[in-house]
Amino acid sequence: MAEPPKPQHIADRIVDSILAQKLAPGARLGEQQLADLFGVSRTIVREALARLAARGMVEVNSRRGWFVVQPSPDNAREAFAARQVIETGLLQSLARPLERPALKRLKQHLAQEKAAVAAADAGERSFLLGDFHVCLAECAGNSTLADILRDLTARTTLIATLYQSNHEAALSCREHAGIVAALERGDHAQAIDLMREHIENVAAHLSPSASLDPLSSLRAALSPVGPQAAKSARSLHTSNPPKRPAPKRLLKPLLSPPASKEKRR
Repeated sequence: MAEPPKPQHIADRIVDSILAQKLAPGARLGEQQLADLFGVSRTIVREALARLAARGMVEVNSRRGWFVVQPSPDNAREAFAARQVIETGLLQSLARPLERPALKRLKQHLAQEKAAVAAADAGERSFLLGDFHVCLAECAGNSTLADILRDLTARTTLIATLYQSNHEAALSCREHAGIVAALERGDHAQAIDLMREHIENVAAHLSPSASLDPLSSLRAALSPVGPQAAKSARSLHTSNPPKRPAPKRLLKPLLSPPASKEKRR
């Protein structure tokens, strides 16, 4: 008989679901439902959720229970700034080129990313794009930073769910490939520059003024069909909706490039 899952296993499954965008910000995590799903007691589930709360993944409300966190714009700035420092620092710490097995593993990961992008598998694609950074840390031989990056990439996935515009996943995949190619050449300086630019590019597609439409579910449910669709759809909106300011780059002040480089637009 299989041994019941331990709290860490349950916590890891939840993090993986966040990375795959299967759990959205604000999603409720019912103790009893999780206990039934994993075949464990609510005590085990509470321990798993408490671990995730300590890692900043979930939060608890004394009356309503456990929920996946909903990051704020400030959380976004902090998370991406932390990732930039950690990931460029990781590459700076490499004393020698990555060995062949590590490069082979990274290339296999890139192939999986490309396949997920081509298949339009949003969940698998999201997971792999985030997991690339964890994989890179593991290939660099730093398991501690890999654990830290697993949490940070999960947080930034939640942030992207709330604030990211239509950012082409294929671009991230190509940027990952460029980083691996630089590492294969032993050009650590280029890999560092590419990693910095990659994180800046992802951050640049985030807007603090972008917010979830509180009527999105109702609007979708009431979307008309047939010839009158366009006319009826307009009736669901106000006749003169307020103008929204143009979105600003969320992390521009924080993740600006070094002074020696030309300022990004």
